[in-house]
Amino acid sequence: MQTFQRQRLLIVLILSFGFFVTQKAWPFEKNADVPLNWSGVSYEREARPVQNVIVLIPDGTSLATYSAARWYQSMMNPEKNQLAIDPFVTGLVRTYSSNAPIGDSAPTTSCYMTGMPSQSGFVSTYPKSDGPNDLIAVDPVRAYQPLMTLLEATRLLQGRATGLVFTCEFPHATPADCSAHSYARSDYTSIVSQMVHNQLDVVIGGGVDLLTEAQLEVLKSRGYDVLLNEATSFRTYEGDRLWSLFQPRAMSYDLDRDASKEPSLAEMTSKAIDVLSKNESGFFLMVEGSKIDWAAHANDVVGMLTEYLAFDQACQVAFDYAKKQGNTAVIVLSDHGNSGLSIGATRCPGYDKLSKEQLFGSIRSVNRTVEGIATSLNANAYDLAAQIIQSHTGFEFTSQELHGLTQCKDYKQSPIAAQDRRSGPSLTYYLAACINERTCFGFTTHGHTGEDVLLAAWHPLGDVPVGVLHNYEINAYLAKLLQVEGQLPMLSDRYFAAHTAVFSEQTFELRIDDAVEHPVLHIRKGRNRMEVVDDSNIIRYNGKTYELPTVAVYVKKNETFYLPTSLTGWFK
Repeated sequence: MQTFQRQRLLIVLILSFGFFVTQKAWPFEKNADVPLNWSGVSYEREARPVQNVIVLIPDGTSLATYSAARWYQSMMNPEKNQLAIDPFVTGLVRTYSSNAPIGDSAPTTSCYMTGMPSQSGFVSTYPKSDGPNDLIAVDPVRAYQPLMTLLEATRLLQGRATGLVFTCEFPHATPADCSAHSYARSDYTSIVSQMVHNQLDVVIGGGVDLLTEAQLEVLKSRGYDVLLNEATSFRTYEGDRLWSLFQPRAMSYDLDRDASKEPSLAEMTSKAIDVLSKNESGFFLMVEGSKIDWAAHANDVVGMLTEYLAFDQACQVAFDYAKKQGNTAVIVLSDHGNSGLSIGATRCPGYDKLSKEQLFGSIRSVNRTVEGIATSLNANAYDLAAQIIQSHTGFEFTSQELHGLTQCKDYKQSPIAAQDRRSGPSLTYYLAACINERTCFGFTTHGHTGEDVLLAAWHPLGDVPVGVLHNYEINAYLAKLLQVEGQLPMLSDRYFAAHTAVFSEQTFELRIDDAVEHPVLHIRKGRNRMEVVDDSNIIRYNGKTYELPTVAVYVKKNETFYLPTSLTGWFK
C-alpha cells in the first residue's frame, strides 16, 4: 500500500509541475506590465530547432469528437481501438479571439501562425480594439496591419519549402491564415490573389473554380505544375512545385469520396511531404481536416466521425515520417470546438447504462454524410426519396418525416414549389436531425464552442508542449522550432509597413487607384515612378516589372497599403 501511495504522490507531483510550468502570467492581459504588442511572448520550456515542422489542424474538433471517433472506429473495425494521435497526446489548448472566448477559424489559426490573438473574420491581421470586450491588450495604432506568419517567416529567413493541404477550398480561413492577410475572411478576391503570389511550394486541396486564367498563367510562369481534377497525375507526380486542386470548391467528404477522382487527406499529406522534403533547408507544412467543422455545423455525427478518422490517418502519415526521418516535429491541435457534441442525450432514458452496440450501433449502417444523402435526393425524383434515405442510413423515414422533407428550402425535388415559402430548414440540417433522433448523441448548437482543444505532439528529442497552453504559446513553441523566435513583430513591421511611413508624403507624390479590383499605389519622386499592385508581390518601377519577397496588402478600412520598408531605397 505504501508503494502505491508513493507512486500516486509522484504522479501528482509530475502533473503539478507540468501545470505550473505552463501556467505562467498571461503576457497579453490588460493592465499587465507589458507592451501593447506581442513581441515579449516566448515559450519558456526547451524546444530545440528541427529541420521540418508539420502542423495538423482538425478544424472544429471538440474533445467529444475524438472520443466518439475512437468508439466508432472500434465498432466498425474491432482491431482498431486506438487513434493515431493517442500515444502523442500532451495537453490542451485554450483558443479564443482577441475579444471573445469562443473563437472563429480565422483568428484562432491566425494566432497559431502570428502569435497575436485576433477577432472574428480577421485573417493574420492585427485586431481593432473592441473596448471593454477586449480580452487582451490591443494597440489601436496597429489595427488592420497584416501580421507575418510562421510560414512566410521561415521561407524568408531559412529558405524552407512551404506547403498547405486541406479539404476545403484553398482561400478558406485556415489555409488563408498561413499565407494571406485580410480583415474579411470572405474576401476571396484578395485572399486567392495573395496565395497565388505568396510563393508557396505546395498547395493541395479544393477550389478549382476559384483560380482565374490570369492566375493560372502566373503560377505556370513561375514554374508550378498545376493539376486540376487530375487524380492520376497527382498520384504519380514527382516534381517540386505543385498546385493540385479538386472539385469546384470544397472537396467531397471522405465518406462520399470517389477515390478514383479525389485522393484522401492521408494521400495528399504524403504527397506534400514527398515534394517538400526535396528542399535541403527543410519545410513547413500545414494540414487541415477542414470538413470535420462543416459536418459539426450540420450536426452530422457520422460526417464528423468519418472526417476525423480520415484526418487521423493523415496524422499517422506525419508521425510515421517524423519518427523515421529524425529531424521533424509534428503538432496536432484544433482551432476551436464545434456543435457541443455529447455521447449521451436526454431523449435516451438510461443512456449511461447502454452498451457500446446500443450507443454506436445505430449509426453503423449510415454510409453517406447528410450532404451525400442530400445530393442524391436532389438528383432523383421525390417518389424515390424514402428508398434513397433507407439505402444510405438503414432507417425507414416515417410519413411525417417525409412530409417534413418537402418543406426543406433547398430540396430541389420537393412537390411544394420554392416560391410557396417552404418553412423547413436546409436539407442537410433536416436529415441530420432525423438521423440524430434515432441515436443517443446530443448537440447543443450548430455553431462553434469555447472549450479547450486537444494537443498532441512529437519531437525527435522529446521537446513537446505539455499542459494547458494558450494559443499564442503554440506560436511561440513553433517559432522556436523554426528558429524565428521573437522575430514575427519585427518582420511584420519590416514587410507590412504603412505606405505613408515608407513613403513620406512630404517627399513623394502618392496616389491610390482603388477603382479597380486590385488597387494600385502610385509613387512618384522626380523622374522615378513605381506602382505597387494590391494582393500580389508585383511592382512596376520605371516601366519594368519586379517581384517582392512578400505580398502587398491594401486595407480599405484605413485606406492604407502595407508593404516592405525596403522600397524606399529604390528612389535613392
